[in-house]
Amino acid sequence: MNKHSLGFTLLEVLLAIVLIAILVGIGMPTYFTLIAKNDLDVAKNQVAQSLGRAKVLAISSDGDITWGVKILSGNIIVFKGVNYSSRDINYDEVYGISLSVVASGLTEIVFSKMTGFPQSTGTITLTSNNGEIRNIAVNLKGTISY
Repeated sequence: MNKHSLGFTLLEVLLAIVLIAILVGIGMPTYFTLIAKNDLDVAKNQVAQSLGRAKVLAISSDGDITWGVKILSGNIIVFKGVNYSSRDINYDEVYGISLSVVASGLTEIVFSKMTGFPQSTGTITLTSNNGEIRNIAVNLKGTISY
């Protein structure tokens, strides 16, 4: 009978578990940082695309009225009307963004019909929960820079 048994000892199994735990411990912060960056970049692109859509709808005089964008917690809303509070909710286009992204600065922009010029200009600042920032600027001509 062979005294060498096949299999793993308890010590080998524990060492493997400890090694896996160390690798996971090192990798998790990097993973969460990448997720936060991705959420922020997705939100930045969605805001920029929504601004562009509202501008095009205003220039085309769809409904013969102004169009705008309102950024709320977790949502971007492209709306039809002179402002968000008096909009026609039947035409709302709602796009979701991560709740970990917070918008500040210019959070409502309305584009004039036919010209597409914004009624207000400035910068939209998007901040992720890890402190990273992305800016989107809208100038007097309605140019969207990000």
